[in-house]
Amino acid sequence: MNAPGLFGSIPAPLLAPGWGRFAGSIALLSLTQACVVALPAPVAPARLGRLRSGWWALIPAASVVAFVFGVRALSSAAEGLTYLALVAVPPLAAAALGWFMRGARPALALAVLPLFALAWVSRGGVPGEVAGLVLDALSCVTLGVLLVAVTPRIAVEIAIIVMAGSDVWVVVTNLLATPNNALNTVLPVAHLPQLQMETLWRATMGYGDLFVAGLLGALLARDRALQLRGAAIAVALGLALDLLFLIVDELPATGPIALTLIVLELAAYRSRRASVPSAVA
Repeated sequence: MNAPGLFGSIPAPLLAPGWGRFAGSIALLSLTQACVVALPAPVAPARLGRLRSGWWALIPAASVVAFVFGVRALSSAAEGLTYLALVAVPPLAAAALGWFMRGARPALALAVLPLFALAWVSRGGVPGEVAGLVLDALSCVTLGVLLVAVTPRIAVEIAIIVMAGSDVWVVVTNLLATPNNALNTVLPVAHLPQLQMETLWRATMGYGDLFVAGLLGALLARDRALQLRGAAIAVALGLALDLLFLIVDELPATGPIALTLIVLELAAYRSRRASVPSAVA
């Protein structure tokens, strides 16, 4: 079995021994992904206005391709990504708690310290896994808010679709297994937490899967009702697609987020079409 790292959920079909616990784990990971959609606040930092460009939209899809081929080409790339996550995730999570998520307060940023400590002390245990998952999820809220603040809306929407398409491609062609195995086996020094992936028992969701959820949540943040609707659709689709683990070993977990965006866009289009006759009348 191969455990994906940055993108996709871990193999271990639901019919394998311990399937009940695995099923609960992937359900919680899907719920976490939906929570990341619901968390971003409608923030557009004024200082970032001059950085606004459609080129930022290349980051999501490029991250998939760069990860797959970068780790395959360079044996040291997996270790570099591991330590990058270890250094970058805690301050990004603190920024979410302090400024970029709904209900944020600067004092809440200090909550990162006990979360990191728990992830460190209990690495490999469920409490440590949960703490690491929370840190990763919060960091993706910040990344989503910042990227949406400097990127045109249509470019972000295209980026989400392209990222999911790239994810499906590397999973279907089995290009993901080798780099993910390399990433997941890297253990930081001093028993520090593995923040380059999100694991609950035997189920794993990649960092990129939470990142794309943060993008969608930040995109919808200016309409709270729409954002909550998006989170509800995302968890429903995620749980439904999780049932495919009955017959497959690996799934691209960016899919539910891209499908959620498509559902919302189709609903908005139908709403606009329905309003046209009444407006003319």
